[in-house]
Amino acid sequence: MDTQNIKQRFGIIGNSPLLNRAIDIASQVAPTDMSVLITGESGSGKEVFSQIIHQMSARKHGAFIAVNCGAIPEGTIDSELFGHEKGSFTGAHEARKGYFEVANGGTIFLDEVAELPLGTQARLLRILESGEYLRVGSSKVQKTDVRIIAATNVDVYNRVKNGKFREDLYYRLNTVPLRIPALQERKEDIYLLFRKFSADFSDKYRSPALHLEPDAIQILTNYSWPGNVRQLKNIAEQICVLEKDRNVTGQAILNYIPNEAGSNLPMTINSQSKEDFTERDILYKVLFDMKKDMVELKKLVAEIIQHGGNTATVLADNPQYINQLYRDVELPAGQEHAFTIQQPTPSNNNNNNNNNNADYFAHEAEEVEESLSLVDKESDLIKKALKKHKGKRKFAAQELGISERTLYRKIKELNL
Repeated sequence: MDTQNIKQRFGIIGNSPLLNRAIDIASQVAPTDMSVLITGESGSGKEVFSQIIHQMSARKHGAFIAVNCGAIPEGTIDSELFGHEKGSFTGAHEARKGYFEVANGGTIFLDEVAELPLGTQARLLRILESGEYLRVGSSKVQKTDVRIIAATNVDVYNRVKNGKFREDLYYRLNTVPLRIPALQERKEDIYLLFRKFSADFSDKYRSPALHLEPDAIQILTNYSWPGNVRQLKNIAEQICVLEKDRNVTGQAILNYIPNEAGSNLPMTINSQSKEDFTERDILYKVLFDMKKDMVELKKLVAEIIQHGGNTATVLADNPQYINQLYRDVELPAGQEHAFTIQQPTPSNNNNNNNNNNADYFAHEAEEVEESLSLVDKESDLIKKALKKHKGKRKFAAQELGISERTLYRKIKELNL
């Protein structure tokens, strides 16, 4: 069965190359019994692809059970999946078959598999390896022949590194990885999907068909759609029911898109979120500020030496450096203008004052070791920005060139 026939059979709309590639992988892996891990954002249509794999496999006449692992409480999920014996726990008034027993010969779709408790993960691994499991409260080994298709909207490998997901289970489930593209990655399909949804809802509610103006189409295309196809379908239904004018303009569309979408309209091609560069931006800013301060300090010291220690001349010629020192150094109250540089006093029997001033600076200057820790510099910059803007994080974040959310996270990490 080719890609177009699969789309027609399962109601998939779109011509995106990423979508076609996902359908192609699903159709190729379907006839096998290999485990599949479907990844993709929430609302992108992962369950539809599990149906494709099941319906195009040799198990299509067997049971297909979809289980939302994140919706079942941790205390009962083992009973739901593997069954239990009578009296095995409070409220177990009779024996009960689990999903793996009911779906014997068919397919189980484990949605949000990353939410499984570690104990349940060990039981699931045993089924993948040998097809064996134990009911809760039983010591009798049960056998099952079930194909497992798992799905998640989180990065499972990160959970593996954090110790929240078993590494051996991850590799057993991820025999064939299948990634479903987010709606913002298939912008050419957004208008097609909206037309399909609006036509269906117009028929359902017996209302006139909708027509989108060009600016409305542009807004729909440029929006990021964090809720993916599910969100687009919901908005199409709202517009069909609530909009009296069936010629929908861009302004009308904005009434149905959440307020936080405003910053995403219009969205430039290949635009990158500020969040992607947060850490690097802070480090660069720290390094550049350190370099600038060092260069200015070297210039100031060099001029003092050249003038034979005559600080009055140097202060008069370099007011910008001195003003910077006033801003950066916190002086006691009432002494803001008491900042002076003391001249060295050469000995009376030294007749060559000018020559020895340089030696005096070279040998008597106290060397202060400055902390070069990037964490310390980052902390100092954040403190200065917050102090400058009187604790207002929004303006402090703008000063630092980062987002307010990143600044809040940094404040927590550095215990500021």
